[in-house]
Amino acid sequence: QVQLQESGPGLVKPSQTLSLTCTVSGGSIVTSYYAWSWIRQPPGKGLEWMGVIAHDGSTCYSPSLKSRTSISRDTSKNQFSLQLTSVTPEDTAVYYCARVTYYSDYDIDFWGQGTQVTVTV
Repeated sequence: QVQLQESGPGLVKPSQTLSLTCTVSGGSIVTSYYAWSWIRQPPGKGLEWMGVIAHDGSTCYSPSLKSRTSISRDTSKNQFSLQLTSVTPEDTAVYYCARVTYYSDYDIDFWGQGTQVTVTV
């Protein structure tokens, strides 16, 4: 039903901005009771929640990443995007977009396949 697809450059240089887009099909990002999130997994580490944008456009970010993270949306394209500024090699990770459902304790019910982003000179 709902499908999410991450897209964006796989390589980013240190100090630059990482930009990714999640394209949603099978559901609208403005539909009530759902929110749209970015999660990442560095190599050898666990999942790290980065932030979320709700159906009304409101946002919330992980405290550890808030100063560098921005999530936005384009409702006409049914897309939401991630920008992470001032990246370092420690930002190398697989980045996922996902849907959060209000119906089940804010669990994630759909994931994108993930996209590898490497920060390197």
